[in-house]
Amino acid sequence: MYRITLNVDGMMCSHCEKHVNDEIAARFDVESVSSSHEEDTTVIVSREPISEFELGMAIDAAGYKLLGMKTEES
Repeated sequence: MYRITLNVDGMMCSHCEKHVNDEIAARFDVESVSSSHEEDTTVIVSREPISEFELGMAIDAAGYKLLGMKTEES
């Protein structure tokens, strides 16, 4: 399993969090996805790694900006 933490710019409320979560869940086979506008983060748990480029495209499509990412294997 992989835990991917994204630093996302532009989320302002719980609706923004849902928008990001829905975009990630629609594009990738993930176990879970959770966003926090207060912490400017999205945490994804997946069985396979996901590239920063692909995640950046998804975040951009949702109307936000990916500022960075960290992947941890567990």
